[in-house]
Amino acid sequence: MNWRDLFQKGVRYDQFLERYGTAAERQRWREVGRQVSLSAEQIRRLQMFRRQMHVLCLAGVWCGDCAEQCPILAAFASHCPQIDLRFLDRDEHPELSEYVSICGGKRVPVVIFLSEDDFLTGWYGDRTLAKYRQLAAQCDGAACPTGLVTDHELLAAVTDDWLDEFERHQWILRTSPRLRSKHGD
Repeated sequence: MNWRDLFQKGVRYDQFLERYGTAAERQRWREVGRQVSLSAEQIRRLQMFRRQMHVLCLAGVWCGDCAEQCPILAAFASHCPQIDLRFLDRDEHPELSEYVSICGGKRVPVVIFLSEDDFLTGWYGDRTLAKYRQLAAQCDGAACPTGLVTDHELLAAVTDDWLDEFERHQWILRTSPRLRSKHGD
């Protein structure tokens, strides 16, 4: 996979919404974006990032999971100049979609983490652990939903899950012997 070429083809968040979304889809994403709230501690964690990260999100504006999660990613990028976030439409990149398939399916969003010089550090998606816990609770009879967890609580939990993953990749980059040598740290 030519990660540099794919990253260069990626577009910024607002460009992605404008290019691929209907008015209703853009509105849905923007509404979730207004609900994303980062705590002072989460912003502090983001501002501790020192290595440039190229982050490529394979998504679909039509996708509910993307609408619920991609605004979180955009919020991270808005608070951290070290995160260069780009988006690719899943349907325009079938080879990438196949490459990062999850459990045999072409899922979205899938976030691909790259170094500043476009070496792969890993990918993550399509839903976070908090979201899967919620879905499992709705599917399992013994753990049926209680109604105690609000959408706001789920959004906060999903935000924490995503931030943990971004931080994990930042630490991969910060402790990389190759990058430590390159940057003299």
